Amino acid sequence: MDKICIIDMGSQYTHLIARRIREHGVYSEILPNDISIDELKQHKPRGIVLSGGPSSVYEENSPQLREEFLNYTINEKIPVLGICYGFHLIIHQLGGKIKPFTHKEYGKTKLDILQSKRLLDSLEKEEIVWMSHGDQVEIMPEGFEILAKTSTCPIAAYANDNLSLYGVQFHPEVIHTEKGTTILENFVEKIVHAKKEWKLENWIEKTIEMIKIEVGPSDRVILGLSGGVDSSVVAVLLQKTIGNRLHSIFVNNGLLRKNEEIEVQETFQQVLKFENFHYVDAEDLFLERLKNIEDPEEKRRIIGHSFIEVFENKTIELEKAHPDIKYLAQGTIYPDRVETSATSNVSAKIKSHHNLTLPDDMKLKIIEPLKDLYKDEVRKIGLQLGLPENIIKRHPFPGPGLAVRIIGPIEKDKLSILRNADEILIEEINKAGVYDSLWQAFCVFLPLKTVGIMGDFRTYEYICSIRVVESLDVMTANFAKLDWDLLEKIGTRIINEVKGINRVVYDISNKPPSTIEYE
Repeated sequence: MDKICIIDMGSQYTHLIARRIREHGVYSEILPNDISIDELKQHKPRGIVLSGGPSSVYEENSPQLREEFLNYTINEKIPVLGICYGFHLIIHQLGGKIKPFTHKEYGKTKLDILQSKRLLDSLEKEEIVWMSHGDQVEIMPEGFEILAKTSTCPIAAYANDNLSLYGVQFHPEVIHTEKGTTILENFVEKIVHAKKEWKLENWIEKTIEMIKIEVGPSDRVILGLSGGVDSSVVAVLLQKTIGNRLHSIFVNNGLLRKNEEIEVQETFQQVLKFENFHYVDAEDLFLERLKNIEDPEEKRRIIGHSFIEVFENKTIELEKAHPDIKYLAQGTIYPDRVETSATSNVSAKIKSHHNLTLPDDMKLKIIEPLKDLYKDEVRKIGLQLGLPENIIKRHPFPGPGLAVRIIGPIEKDKLSILRNADEILIEEINKAGVYDSLWQAFCVFLPLKTVGIMGDFRTYEYICSIRVVESLDVMTANFAKLDWDLLEKIGTRIINEVKGINRVVYDISNKPPSTIEYE
């Protein structure tokens, strides 16, 4: 199968490049910028993309390519596309000149197309693109042609057909570049000539066969089931493959949404008929360990370690009754795996992941059926497997649960307040028929008290922040411009029905610069 390799230079959009290429039907994979040429050869790339990044090519410790990288791609005639920082790096490594520019471009910019062929085929003479850079290419090596410019950037796209090197100063992978999909498609189809062989249609059958080959006919598998999309898809896939030899462990950490522990049990035990479904109520343990903890990273660490402890204890208990438990299944998807293994030493760490925090002495073999898939691909697989739509279409929920939606220490009464407010928000958004068009909608508990009046009485209670965002790729997100009447109804109901809240605010910040979650 043809593959496009993306070399990660630290961009927040690296995963987005990989996903966009997969959407064109070509398999893509992310690799670190310091990968050796021998390792790169093993991947047999049909084409290569160098991602953007926050560095300057002249900075000390900025990500660089191996000296022999371009010799390898040129000799093997492997097309390379440089994006933003990657755009600079190609020119820099070939002896061209990059210079800091006083006018930094950030945001939507008008691009003037000088040559609408090859990389920019089918584009109009003027297009809107998304810029994010401070440096610029000043002098290109011999053999490079300018394909496009902006009013402040004389070299915004280039090509060298003889060396199969191409570059764009802007980001074609983000939706703000209006013809970005066309540009990437031009690279994949008209320059790389990659075959469209990445299809999900036969993925289930192929994966089931692979699992049967790996897992013996009497071996049992345990799975940490959260009720979210990823672990649910793995659970149904394994149930379909090995039946009751799957043991699913659902841990109630006390940080779930309202009635979620009941809904998950009903779905898997009554609807999907899972025979070996194990429920562990660990609410008291988690809440005790989180007492007086304010730092969000410390919350995540405690939750991750406590989960492993509870899960491991339950596993030991099951192993006594079933010594043939040999495998641990996980709902790890491609972004989890790539970020955890740090594809690039320059990728910024925004928050920790705890889904892969496994003890060093884990004796079970790991099985990760979804490890090469993105979230949208997992959802498609879930629908094909017959999972209920309320699970597949459910908005993302953070691993640490409501702990990161309560600013400051976690307390039981605050969790109750937040759950009740969140239930009203989701109920009203569903009634309005907009739930499926949103990426995420949730309430956040702010530990600030303000004065209010209810009836003839003065109140001094907490603030609830409503966060609702629209996104296609989660790399960027805009706050949803909900109808004012809907917002008024939500706010009024929360204040009237949720004891402890007397003020509701609506978050109008986008990503970037803000993150979607608060912690």
